[in-house]
Amino acid sequence: MNAFFEGMPSLLQGFWWVAIITSVIFLIQTVLTFAGGHGADGINADFDGDLSGADAPFQMFSLRNLINFLMGFGWTGVAFYRSIESKALLTALAVAVGIFFVLLFFFVIRQLMKLTEDNTFKAERLIGKSGSVYLTIPEHRSGVGKIQISYNNTSHELLAVTEGERLVSGTRVKVLDIEDRVLIVTKL
Repeated sequence: MNAFFEGMPSLLQGFWWVAIITSVIFLIQTVLTFAGGHGADGINADFDGDLSGADAPFQMFSLRNLINFLMGFGWTGVAFYRSIESKALLTALAVAVGIFFVLLFFFVIRQLMKLTEDNTFKAERLIGKSGSVYLTIPEHRSGVGKIQISYNNTSHELLAVTEGERLVSGTRVKVLDIEDRVLIVTKL
């Protein structure tokens, strides 16, 4: 390995070392991820990156993101060292590609997280939502009608009762509670 680096400028050597080391760590992380290793970051190196309420399934500052950044940085430096004369421009490009690698990782993880969403319909999630009467609902729980309600971009027709006055088709209602798979609604 020493012969490989012999006579090589120190900046290029630095790019090579960063690229090689981070690529090895990246491969280990990838193998652990697909092999079911729970701690794919290897160590718990996640810092508290306050995203101010952002819905993120991963930490902003983590070992994985650092590795992604450094891998993009290192390989860009290696790839463009001979074609970009200005070392400042080369370093800036390497930083930009490193940031792009982190953003690409965020995008890929976000897309993968969509595959794990639980889209199972649960009527309990309808409490507080509004819909409209589909089949007339008799007054004071004397019978059952149906409402039509939209949730998660799907329309549902569900059994409903009311504790108030009779609700005719088309009346806007709000779901108050659920008992034995029957919604309790009130007029809006």
